[in-house]
Amino acid sequence: MQKILAIAGATASGKSKAAVELAKKLNGEIISMDSMQIYKHMDIGTAKVTLQEMENIPHHMIDIVEPNMPFSVSDFVKLAKDKINEITARGKLPILAGGTGLYFESLIYPFNFGGAKSDEDIKSNLYKQLEQFGAEYLHKKLMEIDPIDGAKIHPNNTKRLIRALEIYEITGNTKTNNSTNKQLLYDLDMYVLDWDREILYDRIEKRVQIMFDNGLQKEIENLLKVGITFDMQSMQGIGYKEFASYFDGKCSLDDVKNAIILNSRHYAKRQITWFKRYDFAKFIKFEDLIAKF
Repeated sequence: MQKILAIAGATASGKSKAAVELAKKLNGEIISMDSMQIYKHMDIGTAKVTLQEMENIPHHMIDIVEPNMPFSVSDFVKLAKDKINEITARGKLPILAGGTGLYFESLIYPFNFGGAKSDEDIKSNLYKQLEQFGAEYLHKKLMEIDPIDGAKIHPNNTKRLIRALEIYEITGNTKTNNSTNKQLLYDLDMYVLDWDREILYDRIEKRVQIMFDNGLQKEIENLLKVGITFDMQSMQGIGYKEFASYFDGKCSLDDVKNAIILNSRHYAKRQITWFKRYDFAKFIKFEDLIAKF
């Protein structure tokens, strides 16, 4: 089994910095597990690692798709597995870094089906994709991740189509591949950065302020100028979607900032809950992780 290291945690917990420090010590290259940093031209709102912050460590799965293009979990898994193979072949250590739990889950385990409650945000986004791109687009998306189940669902049966995609987006599991096998695909060491809740919330608030100071509003204005719209998949991320009401004249910039902080806090709690599911995950303070290697 290929050896990989994973650095996970909540938003603003310092995953990128920790990954760079460990990559320098362990002769590693970094694979981003962030569902927003895949998009080009979306740097400030995603807190994308800068060239200076990379410290000459190769980073992968960043800036790989235009904001107006769809990108699925299956797309991520395929590309990330290729990167793991390439990095390993170079005699280096692949280091996963990021907080998108579904990306992580889908990469380290074989896909398998599990029951899932409905998620209104995911369902709403899928219906927006249906309206924007049509049923054939969603059906093609399902065929890519589960051709057997996709063949059973007519493109016009949009309710079943969206439910199948919703389950996959929630769980990383397909209906056809219903194995209960939870055997890891890699020789994995996983560390989750652990912060006291109030300190983490303070880090989130400071990060959001830095985003505004660095020109987040201008970044979004530039995206809108080139035809990116708030109903696109790329604009559903925290730090972007909250601006929709502002540009509609329904709220102030302070309202937007407060909404981003609140949504980031809620997201951080969901991330921590997700990573606590893994009995092999080691929760550790930032300084202790760096000192460990």
